[in-house]
Amino acid sequence: MPLRQRDPLLPTLAIVALFAALAAWHLGIPSKMYFDEIHYVPAARKMLAHQRANVEHPLLAKEAIAAAIALLGDRPWAWRLPSLLAGILGLFAFARALWWATHRRFATIAGTILLASDFAWFIQSRIAMLDMVMAALAMVALWQVAAALDRPKPRLRLALGGTCIGLAVGAKWSVVPALALLGLAMVATHLLTRARAPFRGVSLAEILFWFASWPLAVYWATFLPGAFWHDAPLPIADIVAWHRAMLALQDSVVAHHPYQSVWYQWIVNWRAIWYLYEPIDGAQRGIVLIGNPFTMLAGLPALLWCLWAALRHRQWQPSAALALYAVSLAMWALSGKPVQFYYHYLLPGTFLMMALALALDALWRTRHPARWLAPATLALSCAVFAWFHPIIAAAALHHGRDSFEHWMWLASWR
Repeated sequence: MPLRQRDPLLPTLAIVALFAALAAWHLGIPSKMYFDEIHYVPAARKMLAHQRANVEHPLLAKEAIAAAIALLGDRPWAWRLPSLLAGILGLFAFARALWWATHRRFATIAGTILLASDFAWFIQSRIAMLDMVMAALAMVALWQVAAALDRPKPRLRLALGGTCIGLAVGAKWSVVPALALLGLAMVATHLLTRARAPFRGVSLAEILFWFASWPLAVYWATFLPGAFWHDAPLPIADIVAWHRAMLALQDSVVAHHPYQSVWYQWIVNWRAIWYLYEPIDGAQRGIVLIGNPFTMLAGLPALLWCLWAALRHRQWQPSAALALYAVSLAMWALSGKPVQFYYHYLLPGTFLMMALALALDALWRTRHPARWLAPATLALSCAVFAWFHPIIAAAALHHGRDSFEHWMWLASWR
C-alpha cells in the first residue's frame, strides 16, 4: 500500500467547481437540437407520452433527459442538464477513485486536471446524449470499489458500486467491457490471494453477488418504465428477445457518415466530428469533438510506462489503468458495429488520462531534473484547452464562416 498523504479533497473540489462553471456557462446555446440530440430529445419526449422510441439503446439516460424536461420544461438547457450533472459528478468520482487507489495527492490532482481539460469530457457534458450518464456512473462505480479496497467494512461501498455498475450499463452498453473486467479482477484476486482477499470479511459469494447478480437486477429494473408504454410496451418478461432486437437495430446502421472513424484513428486523435458549425443565436458558432491535441498524444507513452511499472514493479494501479484502456478500446476494435465515431473513445480516453496522471506522479516523485515536466504537462493541457475553448463550447466566433481555420491543426479535423 502506498504511503498515505493528505487527502486533496479541497483542491479537487476547486477544480471540479471550475469545470462545472465552464461547462454550465451558456448551456442553452445552441438553442436548438444539434448532432445526436435529434435522436435522444425526441425519444425523451415520446417516453414522457408513454410511447416507444429509440429502442436500440437502454433507457436510463433517456429517462434522465425525460425527467429533466418534465421537471424544468422542454428547453435546451434542461435537455442538457443530466449530462452536465453527470459530467460534474463523474469528474469528482474519477478524482476520488484515483485518490483511494493511490493515496497520492499529485496523482489525484493531476488526473482531475487532465480529465477536465481533455475536451471530450467537457463537450459530452454539454450535449443531450447518453455517453456522459454512462461514463459518470462508471466512474462512481470505480470510486466505490477503490474505496472498498481500503475500508474495514466495505459492504456499503460494494452495494453502491454494484448499483452504479447496473445503472451505467442501463445508460449505454459501451461500458460493459470495462466494468466486466473490474468484476473479473476482483474475483480473480480473491481466488489467488485468499489469505489477503481484496475486501475484508467479504466472501467470494458476496463478491459475485455485488459484481454480477445485483448489477444485472439493477440493469433489468431500468427497463421497467418501458412496460408502461401505451404504444407497444416493452416485454419485460422476455427481455432476452428484446435485447436481440436492440442488437439487430444497432447493427443495421450501415450508411456511410462523413465523420465516422475507426479505433486506430482515435488513438492518434486523427479524425474529428463537427457537432455544430453554423450561424445561430446571433453569431457564427461551432463545436468540434477532438481530444486535447497535447494530452491525447502524451498519454500514449504513459501507457508504455504503465506496462513497464506493471511488469517491473508489480504495481496494480498502472496495470488497472492500462487494462481498462485496452478493454474499453478493444470493444470497438473487435465490434461488428459498422459505423463508429470518435465519441466512442470517451471511456478509453478517460483511462488514458488516468495512465498519464500515474506516470506524471511517478516522475514528480523522482529527484530527476526533468521532474518539472510533470506540472508543465498540466499547465500545457490547460493552455491548449483554453486556446480551443471557443470552438468546443459554441462561443461566438468573430471571423465569420472561416473562423474554424484558426483551430484546424490537421486537415483531417475539417
